[in-house]
Amino acid sequence: MKNLSLKLEDNIFQETESILSKVHKNRNRYINEALEFYNKLQRRRLLARQLDKESKLVAGESLSVLAEFEALEDEG
Repeated sequence: MKNLSLKLEDNIFQETESILSKVHKNRNRYINEALEFYNKLQRRRLLARQLDKESKLVAGESLSVLAEFEALEDEG
């Protein structure tokens, strides 16, 4: 486990302390869970961005293939 020095804005710290007293979790566990959640969110956003980028790269080719299939259907 790594040690970390962290500076929080006063309002974030106060809100966190208030929540911690109600959920009965220690600060380290709470921050670890929050970072784990945020990391998952960021991974999803990065994956969505990558998917969007790659979809745009193949969009033209997909339309070309679709046109070829439509032409084959018209011939049949």
